[in-house]
Amino acid sequence: MQNQTADVTWRQGEIPVSTRFDDPYFSLENGLAETQHVFLQGNDLPNRFCDGFHVAELGFGTGLNALATLKAWEKNGCAGQLKITSFEAFPLAHSDMAKALSAFDNAGLSTTNLLSEWRPEGGEFSLSSTVTLEVVVGDANETLRKWSGHADAWFLDGFSPAKNPELWTEELMQCVGQHTAFGGTFATYTAAGFVRRALEDAGFDVERRPGFGRKRHMTVGILRL
Repeated sequence: MQNQTADVTWRQGEIPVSTRFDDPYFSLENGLAETQHVFLQGNDLPNRFCDGFHVAELGFGTGLNALATLKAWEKNGCAGQLKITSFEAFPLAHSDMAKALSAFDNAGLSTTNLLSEWRPEGGEFSLSSTVTLEVVVGDANETLRKWSGHADAWFLDGFSPAKNPELWTEELMQCVGQHTAFGGTFATYTAAGFVRRALEDAGFDVERRPGFGRKRHMTVGILRL
């Protein structure tokens, strides 16, 4: 089946909203600050970065999380290589990605390599000389099962569980656990009870923490020993 690109509308002229899921791709308040609070701090990054560290993500979206991770890696002066793998069912067209990321032109993100190489069919992209991105296009319920990798940190960033429940099922959370390295972690903006329970059943010690902006809570966890 041919992969489909995402259909988006625009809120406030610069915030992309998925037509399919009726949900914005990032916070209406400050998308980059949300990424830093939820996904980086939630996984204790950049403190845990090391050569060969592997970040995996459900929901690539605009690429904001990957670019924020790149910024944190470079700012921390990490030596070696970082790998990011992201699973995305409905990738953005190049023009939509460029427009979405233009909202962060003054945020110090290195967008040039991603935008110059971006292909909605996915594949490997070089974000810098030390950071490689792989975007796996397709239904994560199928593609993650076939993946041979193990992530040190997971960004669980699908659209809202109420609007995109397929990306938060017990079966998929089990897959996340099975593809997590020893001592690996996850972070997500959602605190939905059924998501927390699914991640506990998948082998994580789960903790609820203060969320970003108007969100009271978020969820983090570490794979049980």
